[in-house]
Amino acid sequence: MTSNKLKLGIPKGSLENATIDLFRRAGFNISVSSRSYFPSIDDPEIECMLIRAQEMARYVEDGILDAGLTGHDWVKESEADVETVADLVYSKASFGKVRWVLAVPESSPVQSVKDLEGKIIATELVQFTKNYLKANGVNAKVEFSWGATEVKPPVLADAIVEVTETGSSLRANKLRIVEELMSSNTQLIANKTSWADAWKHQKLSDIRLLLDGAIAALGKVGLMLNVRRSDLDKVLATLPALKNPTISQLSDSEWVAVNTILDEITVRNLIPRLKAAGAQGIVEYPLNKIVM
Repeated sequence: MTSNKLKLGIPKGSLENATIDLFRRAGFNISVSSRSYFPSIDDPEIECMLIRAQEMARYVEDGILDAGLTGHDWVKESEADVETVADLVYSKASFGKVRWVLAVPESSPVQSVKDLEGKIIATELVQFTKNYLKANGVNAKVEFSWGATEVKPPVLADAIVEVTETGSSLRANKLRIVEELMSSNTQLIANKTSWADAWKHQKLSDIRLLLDGAIAALGKVGLMLNVRRSDLDKVLATLPALKNPTISQLSDSEWVAVNTILDEITVRNLIPRLKAAGAQGIVEYPLNKIVM
């Protein structure tokens, strides 16, 4: 008989705060203590453990964890056989994907991976880089980099394979991108046996629904306002195209309430225009989740 407890891995490090904030928006409060690798969560059916993103997939594959959040890149690096439950594009400032790229000094003659025969490549993504070289028929030495990988060429390495979001750090270190090896984002992954268990499958599906809803609400706000029927067309014309607001009759038949969801960044310019169009009692409110 399966005990109703889901062992969930929370990524320690750069993804930690973003993950905890995402779970908070989804309705789960996780509290981390500096002295413990077992954060508390206000759901008695979930048991959390802090694990480095680089190691997450291995512990999920081995069944030490039922599920965990980590980057697609680290799943590929560990070559773990796990179930992908959800893609969660929420990490870093832009909430976008990151790219793993092959980069060399601006002055390097290297134009493609084929030019790295016999050269030294520094990276944290060792196994994936070796597989990439093998697929391209290139023999090169791949060295594990403990960090500050961008400063290693040209003295300690001929090239690097490094993660980037905007490329600004690479440019700052006078490096240019030769090829993109992989794009990556955060994923909720599950142990295959756990995913096949009916209760755990349902629990993970519920978590996925709430996390997706929290991600959908990022950068969005709700806007509620009252307007005279005679001004309604003018107010609706002010709202962004392709938005379908909810319109409700108020107790006074001359007035209606309008409720809609908008990109937060547009609202500061929109509110004065709505006011000028006849809207009153305008209320902007935050959103935690949008579940379609």
